[in-house]
Amino acid sequence: MAQSPHGDNFAISCVECHTTDGWDVTLSEVSFDHNENTSFPLEGRHTSVTCTDCHTDLEFKNAPTQCIDCHTDVHQQTVGNDCVRCHDSNDWLVNEIPEIHEMNGFPLEGTHALTSCVDCHQSANTLAFHPLGNACMDCHREDYLSASDPDHVASGFSMDCAQCHSPISQEWQGESSHFFFPLIQGHDGPDCVDCHMPGEPFAAASPECVSCHMDDYQNTSNPSHVAAGMSTDCTICHDLTPGWRPAEYRDHDDLFPIYSGEHQGVWFSCVECHNNPTNFSAFSCIDCHEHNQPDMDDKHDDVGGYQYNSQACFNCHPNGEEG
Repeated sequence: MAQSPHGDNFAISCVECHTTDGWDVTLSEVSFDHNENTSFPLEGRHTSVTCTDCHTDLEFKNAPTQCIDCHTDVHQQTVGNDCVRCHDSNDWLVNEIPEIHEMNGFPLEGTHALTSCVDCHQSANTLAFHPLGNACMDCHREDYLSASDPDHVASGFSMDCAQCHSPISQEWQGESSHFFFPLIQGHDGPDCVDCHMPGEPFAAASPECVSCHMDDYQNTSNPSHVAAGMSTDCTICHDLTPGWRPAEYRDHDDLFPIYSGEHQGVWFSCVECHNNPTNFSAFSCIDCHEHNQPDMDDKHDDVGGYQYNSQACFNCHPNGEEG
């Protein structure tokens, strides 16, 4: 028996490629199906190559199967040997760049979606994509160092740009999340220097209301916050609605229910009950109710110790309810 030039254990029948007329092979007459009988299907551009482009000798098992075995690595080992991560057998074009970046932990969003590859991946042949860090500072250190309005370095800003800038924005300005102190409603729109003093680290700014609103507190006259000894914690009565209205002291119900019970919705101003603007511990019941003293006297003629004064009203009606 003749020795097969195709190597030991070559199991394909000779008649799939050869005829009894000779050993010459006419490809158009070959019945061997490369896709069915091998682990390397001929697809895309591989359907137009000749056998000898891959099989350089007659021992067919020696043919390489890795992309890198036949194709020059223009990326210079910067993206690995698994070409099918980015390419297919039809052409070298890459159509899934956003998906590839997302798999690598850096989604191309906002202005990053419009950035050219070479703006980030710089190399002599523009095809070597050396791994880059995913932190903002890996690309934007110069932006951080040169920022002057405000001066990021002098102000001690964090190098985590995402604390103030949105990664999905297409510009640096106007996208500050300021999540640690939401700039919404009445706080929407101020310049940084309105709260952050020039020359001081931005972290030095206090989140306490009075650090910015002490003048508002001291100048308020209806009622006078200073004279009444009101707390400087503005959040007790105010929310972030512009104009300081509505002002609601919800904790008042722990002392005397005015947002619930029978007094809910029947008063409009603190001074209706607290008629001494310098002393909010003083209050009047008899000035608010429309009953005159004779009527009250008749209603309470069987109540021992009855007196027609506000403190007596409160002593018997601590929840503002009749009966």
